[in-house]
Amino acid sequence: MSGVNHPRVAVLALLAVAAAWGSTFFLTKDLLTRMDVADYLALRFLIASVALVLVHPPAIAKLSRLDRGRAVALGITYGIAQLVQTEGLRHTSASVSGFVTGMYVVFTPLLGAVILRHKIGRWAWFAVILATVGLGVLSLRGLSMGHGELLTLASAGLYALHIIGLGAWSTPQNAFGLSSLQMIVITCVCAIGAIPGGFSVPGTGRDWVSVVYMALVAGALALIVQTWAQAHLTPTRAAIAMTMEPVFASTFAVLFGSDSLTWRMLVGGALVLSAMYLVELAPRRKFEAEVQHLAQ
Repeated sequence: MSGVNHPRVAVLALLAVAAAWGSTFFLTKDLLTRMDVADYLALRFLIASVALVLVHPPAIAKLSRLDRGRAVALGITYGIAQLVQTEGLRHTSASVSGFVTGMYVVFTPLLGAVILRHKIGRWAWFAVILATVGLGVLSLRGLSMGHGELLTLASAGLYALHIIGLGAWSTPQNAFGLSSLQMIVITCVCAIGAIPGGFSVPGTGRDWVSVVYMALVAGALALIVQTWAQAHLTPTRAAIAMTMEPVFASTFAVLFGSDSLTWRMLVGGALVLSAMYLVELAPRRKFEAEVQHLAQ
């Protein structure tokens, strides 16, 4: 595809992923009043796994042994992050949880510098700070570091590791297989978390529609797109793009939920958008030199 700006397309793809994730917040909040957290996650990712395997059965078999090991590691990391984040949400407010989870935008360059010896340029750091301030304005109404916040902070670190791993290991060629195997592993991790209380399923057709939507659109399709996009982006740039998730979550909550538009949403969203704009306009070499892909 000559002439295609893959990094720019990848950023747009991640924005679509963030929009899909953001659309699930008000749906999940409603669904979890009638369904256990671990049961919901296990069912959601099981449906997504089946869909991915049925769409392209040979994808996992075509992965190299090394790629399979990496997919398992990524799936375990993401699955644990989901369980830890959701458990943390039980002990803190949704707004604080959204902010603390979004701290992966800070952890990603920090862990990338430590693990992969990346040197992060000043433009990237400025964008990270801007996005973090935007998340704070958007989400925070006071912050106390209790049990829930600490669990959520741990999940943010795990999400950052997942972003770094995808950035280093994904390629356009292995994206589908890597996504499929990851999804199966995530399902297994969430199913283990659901075992103690037994399994339950949605009780109404409307709840099933919500679960299937979150499984196929915000689950299977989103992970494929994220995996492909991160083959073309640095981890920091990808993390900043994904901080748009709470902005989309607030937008959908206003449009389709019961939330009202506030100045905090407008100012916080504008700051996150400014960080995105800075990433796209900053000298590209500052970002493109940040990470090398480790597909071999």
